Amino acid sequence: MSILAAVQMTSGPDVAANLAAAGALLESAAGSGAAVVLLPENFNFIGRRDADKREVAESYGSGPTQDFIAAAAQRHGIWIIAGTQPLAALEPGGRVTNSCLVYDASGRCVSRYDKIHLFDVDVPGKPGETYRESSHVAPGSEVVLVDTPVGRVGLSVCYDMRFPELYRRLSAAGAEILVMPAAFTVPTGRAHWETLLRARAIENLCYVAAAAQSGVHPNGRETYGDTMIIDWWGRVATRLPRGSGFVSAPIDRAAIAQCRADFPALANRVLSC
Repeated sequence: MSILAAVQMTSGPDVAANLAAAGALLESAAGSGAAVVLLPENFNFIGRRDADKREVAESYGSGPTQDFIAAAAQRHGIWIIAGTQPLAALEPGGRVTNSCLVYDASGRCVSRYDKIHLFDVDVPGKPGETYRESSHVAPGSEVVLVDTPVGRVGLSVCYDMRFPELYRRLSAAGAEILVMPAAFTVPTGRAHWETLLRARAIENLCYVAAAAQSGVHPNGRETYGDTMIIDWWGRVATRLPRGSGFVSAPIDRAAIAQCRADFPALANRVLSC
């Protein structure tokens, strides 16, 4: 069985510092035997203002962050699911995409997912804590899967996890693992984080790996953390509640297949999304 790792960080507005922190965690995860490592949402940059992401957005295919992750994948011989970073979007107005890039062990970018569901929310219980991700981010539209050493992975990001129809499409297309890099707020994290992650695992008979931002960032925002890997039966295999670090777990593809054969909930679906 191959090992999947998920990284937890507290990113800020200094891209070079964030990459150094990510690099150290990638090296540690690779040293522990991980074949695939998942980074959190916004791993390379959380600005003091939402608009700041426009200033650090790279063109797809090259740039400091993309080059760094490609080199790390090649150096350590691992696949990296690179959380998200802002990429320049080809649209009037200059919005960026919140993009998850996947690199193979040779450092080649083999897949890209642009976050579909954007976080436009007034946070419950936090007067004045308002997010309008769509002000600076253009939504994606494509459902994306990628074959990796740990299995077939369905890509998603943070707020996506509240929309189960996306994961039905991913599991119907053969996903064995659902990844969810995130930067969840504390109030919604406390209320729903684990419940949503376990639900997505249970209803799709998939592993779920969620790599989180954790702690107070320089812009004053606090993220929930609790990076975890959950198995196909909804059991939490491993978690890191707070702070920087990583967790890892072996991915048993044979057990997923056996569970789906013994408990054919996916095959018994009647309604399609």
